[in-house]
Amino acid sequence: MRVIKVLVALIVFWALLWGGAAWMLRSSITGWFEARAQDGWQAEYAGVETGGFPLHHITTLIEPALADPGSGLAWSADQISFESPAAWPGRQDLRFAPTPQYISYFDDTHVLTAADMVAVLDLAVGPSLQLEGMGLSANAWSLVQDETPLAEASGLTMVMVQDASVHETYTIQFDSPDFTPGPTLRRVMAADSLPDRFDSLQMDMVVTFDRPWDRRALDERRPQPRRLDLKLAEVAWGPLRISATGGFDVDATGQPDGVISIRAENWRDMLQMAEMAGALPPAAVQSAERALGFVARLGGRADTLDVQLNVTDGIVALGPLPLGPAPRLILR
Repeated sequence: MRVIKVLVALIVFWALLWGGAAWMLRSSITGWFEARAQDGWQAEYAGVETGGFPLHHITTLIEPALADPGSGLAWSADQISFESPAAWPGRQDLRFAPTPQYISYFDDTHVLTAADMVAVLDLAVGPSLQLEGMGLSANAWSLVQDETPLAEASGLTMVMVQDASVHETYTIQFDSPDFTPGPTLRRVMAADSLPDRFDSLQMDMVVTFDRPWDRRALDERRPQPRRLDLKLAEVAWGPLRISATGGFDVDATGQPDGVISIRAENWRDMLQMAEMAGALPPAAVQSAERALGFVARLGGRADTLDVQLNVTDGIVALGPLPLGPAPRLILR
């Protein structure tokens, strides 16, 4: 009998603790919407539900809608759920409904539909709430504008994971298998003769910032990159393939300095696509083809270009071709 009383007391205590934490999470989420509304946003939802007892907290917003009049950006969906372990709310899973989401920029609206779309935020225990990892994943997804497909793929993975020993360093990865551009993008890229799907669209890099990502990133300023090591960035589309590796150091003003090695297969076709799409004028294409053709012949294969993207003293050059001033790598 005494054991039963202890168990009942523990269950009641846990229920009270769970309920208090659930109320705080719910209040934090709805309070954020209220704060945005006070700032002049459209920030509303049709209802809110709480569940997940006893091991999780699940807060679901029904028909949420956000619109920032300053930027013109807006988003709405049928629902979104915030799920976390009952023992630690610093691990949040944002689960999106499989029904369409509407993303607008002023009067331009895109419809995103994704299966099993989840955004993950994993914070370390402690007052600074250091970011240990975050990501976005989905199975089959599609993006449509005015009933015209823009792009689709069989999946999506984007992750950012903190190094266990060097907390300022994060691994960032992106992959979208079976990426399929829609007719509008194919027309813009002058790619009617290429296969329907990309063979590869991925990136893997390591970025070291001047401090870890934590709560100060919202309260004060964003951490700034100081070193970028690109392990691999690759786009493969039929006979066209371009890959890059290398790295940059970034100074306190955001100016990069380093080298990226680029390999482009069937690079002449890429130049022709750029010309047909209007991205490069014919004169520039001819000059680039002569200069890059010389570089390709030095490498022994006329159809494969191995060249370096050099950034020195604020100037970017692709092999022997100066491209102009280097962009500043500053996170606002």
